[in-house]
Amino acid sequence: MEILGIDVGFGFTKAYNGKNSVIFKSLIGDATDIQFRSSLGEDTSTSSLHISLDGKSYFLGNYAELQSSITEYTLDQEKLIEDFVKIMAVTAAGICSDTEGPLNVVTGLPVGFLKRDSRRFKEVIKGVHEISFHSADGSHTTRQIHIDKIHVIPQPIGSIFNLIFDEFGKIKDKNLARQKLGVVDIGFKTTDFSIFDHLQYIERGSSTMDTGISKCFSVIANKLRQESGVNIELYRIFKFIESGMVKIKGREYNITNLKKRVYTHAASAIASDLNRLWENDWDMDTIILSGGGSIPLAEYLSPLVDGNVIPIKKNIDARFNNVQGYCKFGHYKWGGSVQESKPKPSEKPASPDSPDKAPPSPPPSEPGDSQNRNGQAKGLAWLRRQNKS
Repeated sequence: MEILGIDVGFGFTKAYNGKNSVIFKSLIGDATDIQFRSSLGEDTSTSSLHISLDGKSYFLGNYAELQSSITEYTLDQEKLIEDFVKIMAVTAAGICSDTEGPLNVVTGLPVGFLKRDSRRFKEVIKGVHEISFHSADGSHTTRQIHIDKIHVIPQPIGSIFNLIFDEFGKIKDKNLARQKLGVVDIGFKTTDFSIFDHLQYIERGSSTMDTGISKCFSVIANKLRQESGVNIELYRIFKFIESGMVKIKGREYNITNLKKRVYTHAASAIASDLNRLWENDWDMDTIILSGGGSIPLAEYLSPLVDGNVIPIKKNIDARFNNVQGYCKFGHYKWGGSVQESKPKPSEKPASPDSPDKAPPSPPPSEPGDSQNRNGQAKGLAWLRRQNKS
């Protein structure tokens, strides 16, 4: 049994199995015939992502952005579940997974959609799926991805599990596990707020707000359209944000100052929502910033938050915080062993945007392990019982 964390987001799809990780844009394009292929350029597992599933062929991620005549992405939750989740999740599982056997998957949904969409999410990806991965030389590899069990949790809690659990599903930070924790998970479309008190999820202080990083991108795109007359798709702005320069039809536009103003406004809106939502939770011990949107907004948001905010480490990719936590929780829930990498001769290397993370050696058993496990079980019993599958 292999345990896999999967996170299908509006901006990016991520997967992690304790060893391998993958990330690609949640972007679908039509598969077209490529008349000429160069051996130069990036050559990773996601650089030329061409798959066939359910009798249809697609380009995904950056490959769709570069090569497809028609591309599709969404900021609509209903459309994400209906049209994107299966394609993205099965593809991510096929790239990340090493096993031919059943997979147990942990995933997450925004707090505001958890009750409504958990059942449908599981129905969409559960079962045996036949997927073909097409190579640039015209060959293809077909795999059967068997998703056996699925557990859906509130999305931001993955970031807490990533800090509290080790790779084997055991508590490694007992001090943090005893605290009252708040998570601010800033995604592409939404920002999720959650509270976790002594391993108990607090519904009262958990909510989803429509204040993701895409709103910032929309403001920047609209300003550029006014100045250049060109509509820039939101998913294409990623590459320009860090440099602060956008070249349109040979002319460079400096968006550095605009970016700062937009981020400052977005951080103020998120902080206002957070301080209002958690007004009565003055006993919060620690606040965790997570999600891909937290990377650019952290420096603007942290000073506005009332409380002890854990700074985002510079040497990690915050986009993986939730999906790594999902995988760790899967080991807590189902047990099993951390996967070892099994490279195959035909496999391409992992994307540089999603470096492999080698698992630590299993810790030796200690006399108190059983008691610790029992303590964890009491605190997390509510979550283990939810949406059993």
